[in-house]
Amino acid sequence: MNRTLMWMLRGLMRVFVRPAVVPEDALSRLHGRARPHLYVLEERSLSDLLALEIACMQGGLRRPGKRLKLRDLDLPHSAVALERRAGVLRRRADRRTPPELSRAVAAAGADPALELDVVPVAVYWGRAPQREKSWLGLMLSENWAFVGPFRRLVSIVFNGRSTLIRFGEPRPIRGYATVGQDGARGARRLLKDMRGEFRHMRADTLGPDLSRRGAIIAQVLRTRAVRQAVRQEIRDTKRTRRDGLLVARRHALEIAANYSHTFVRLSERILNRFLPHVYDGIEVRNAEYLDRLPPACEIVYTPCHRSHFDYLLLSYVIYQRGYAVPYVAAGVNLNLPVIGRLLRKGGAFYIRRSFRGSGLYPIVFMKYVDVMMNRGHPIEFFIEGGRSRTGRLLRPRTGMLGMTARSFLRDTRRPVAYVPVYFGYDKLLEGETYIDELMGRPKKKESIGGLMRALPEFRRRRQHGRVYVSFGEPLLLDGVLDQVHAGWRQGACDENSRPVWFGEAVDAVAAEIMRRINAAAAVNPVNLLSVALLAAPRQAMLEADLERQLQLCIELLKAFPYSPDVSVAASDGVSIIRYGEQMGILERRKHPLGDVLRMDERNAVLATYYRNNVLHLFAMPSLVACAFLNNSAMRHEDIQRLLWRVYPYARAELNLRWREEELPGVVDGVLAALAQQGLLVRDADRGLWRRSPTGSAESVSLSVLAQATIQSVERYYLAIALLLRAGRSALSPEALEQRCVSMAQRMSMLYGLTAPEFFDRAMFRDFIDLLRQRGVVRLDGAGRLDFDDALLTVAEDARIVLSEQIRSSILQVTHS
Repeated sequence: MNRTLMWMLRGLMRVFVRPAVVPEDALSRLHGRARPHLYVLEERSLSDLLALEIACMQGGLRRPGKRLKLRDLDLPHSAVALERRAGVLRRRADRRTPPELSRAVAAAGADPALELDVVPVAVYWGRAPQREKSWLGLMLSENWAFVGPFRRLVSIVFNGRSTLIRFGEPRPIRGYATVGQDGARGARRLLKDMRGEFRHMRADTLGPDLSRRGAIIAQVLRTRAVRQAVRQEIRDTKRTRRDGLLVARRHALEIAANYSHTFVRLSERILNRFLPHVYDGIEVRNAEYLDRLPPACEIVYTPCHRSHFDYLLLSYVIYQRGYAVPYVAAGVNLNLPVIGRLLRKGGAFYIRRSFRGSGLYPIVFMKYVDVMMNRGHPIEFFIEGGRSRTGRLLRPRTGMLGMTARSFLRDTRRPVAYVPVYFGYDKLLEGETYIDELMGRPKKKESIGGLMRALPEFRRRRQHGRVYVSFGEPLLLDGVLDQVHAGWRQGACDENSRPVWFGEAVDAVAAEIMRRINAAAAVNPVNLLSVALLAAPRQAMLEADLERQLQLCIELLKAFPYSPDVSVAASDGVSIIRYGEQMGILERRKHPLGDVLRMDERNAVLATYYRNNVLHLFAMPSLVACAFLNNSAMRHEDIQRLLWRVYPYARAELNLRWREEELPGVVDGVLAALAQQGLLVRDADRGLWRRSPTGSAESVSLSVLAQATIQSVERYYLAIALLLRAGRSALSPEALEQRCVSMAQRMSMLYGLTAPEFFDRAMFRDFIDLLRQRGVVRLDGAGRLDFDDALLTVAEDARIVLSEQIRSSILQVTHS
């Protein structure tokens, strides 16, 4: 085409088109490759070529319209289209191998020195999945069918600013060339690979073809499992067949989403305006994991749950990254008038809190999930089930996890990849409500009125800081199944039974997802301020001391990295303090000898939430520091023994990533990191580790670091002290749990403990369960807790860690 005409058309196209490139680093990665590129488009389209030209010019890459002359290879353009149109009156697809590909492969086979990368590029004008019989939506948005010139022109006008260009992985043409052959065979292999690549790219971007909601519900009701459940319902309730089917249909209507791409596009535009008003920005970390997922896999997003805003936030980020919006399992409590219908259009499908009371509902729900996965829709559910009120990850709920696993076992053709997601907020919209609930106020049910009362929070422009969305390393289900039961592929999984090893496998998947969520933590300034100030008496520190402690936290995260996926959104203590004052978290009290920075009581209680978000990152350094609270020097083997004693409980509580057999090396790494910061000194001759003299800056910093986990150690010792005081076979697990909660509340009131989770019932319940699992305690014939001398040994080790004052306080409370 004439260069002047191309220049004019590009200028006209720029008026309507603002292409977004995915992956985000695709252009920079291509720019960094030494080999020239041959772009491969899915179909011959002038508009696609012009959009690609605009993107390449923005990234400083060779334009696809330019001639490609490389040694003996001479092509008129640097781009080639797989699908062409042939014929005059009746246009038909020409699916033969493009001659340019054959020439390129033949040239590579004839000249071993020729180096060329083939780069698949897909252009999407709007991203609506195909919906049956919706011709207007198809005309205005991208779908699974190729289109004519008129429809493409309309699509450019209406969807040009929502154009997405997805670059695939470059493939060296050398891999398809064979010396001495004409290149036809290699070109056919390349053509097949390119078509498969475009299918995967289209499914990842648009999602699978959509049916209308009614068609999906009908497909669910036609499944054998639902038909059997309906027959059982008829027998149990003496209903007619028609009534039984109506009940199943009502359940399906209650559950099913009603996805609308128009609504998703509208929501994106609203959020583009709304989010900058409320937040200073959204930081997305480790999103490259999405680009590395295996082709044609079923994606299941498994985020933690901090806020109601998580629903919108993750879908927004995924859509912005150029991927299909997932279908989200939402609690039925969100199925409010008007709001519930809108959420359905955004991909929400509803799940009851409990499946009890109906034998038909769980079958309908499971088959709905099964149908959606078989159709290839990405799914999202919150692995914790509900929102954490303490900032720690809750015990995983495995119901949805089990459904997705069973669906995979019934049809293993598409691998299932669980994508963990970590959310971090500088300031939670529900933060105040969470604290009220932890302090005993009953939870308020979601309602339209509650939403209206929350609106003033949104009017506080940019008073909520930044939001962090961090993707963890995806977990492939078949890999876990191989570890749990190597022969799982040989066993059949039918509708009414499950393998004996299935529960163990689901628990293993859930535990690993939780660990990978923690491994993707995004540390923000509020997290670090909370870690430092909550360790200080009355949550106040001299400015110089606070700055030094914050810097220590940052340096520890570098010297002892928890995971490669952890990110830190702060560089130094000074900027963190400045940010804390801007956010209203810190109060500055002027003083001639140095300003004092503090948190008020309400902020201090709320800060426990933000500290708990990242407590696992500092858990091991803090537990080692605890060993020196009551000791100026300790033998290396004593440190290892104490950490070995407490680590299983800390790991279960905080979802720490290391296995118990890795612990000695981890402890050695922590000791080396603390020594690097000057907090400990090694006496190799005596096999000792020493802290600095009491009162020194290093000794104070080590003591402050220990406070992050000392309350967990105190909680463990409180439970053990109560059990020892009651004696063998005196208390049931429930009775011990109640005593622990009551005594912890009393200690909190007497000694001013600000962390609400210190008396959280679930913490004590999990600790008692783990004592039983590890055989430290056991149930006797009457259902009461029995123990032996091993428990006394644990109590003796607690004396080494806890100071005399703390132990006396616990004993005083338990004996009063």
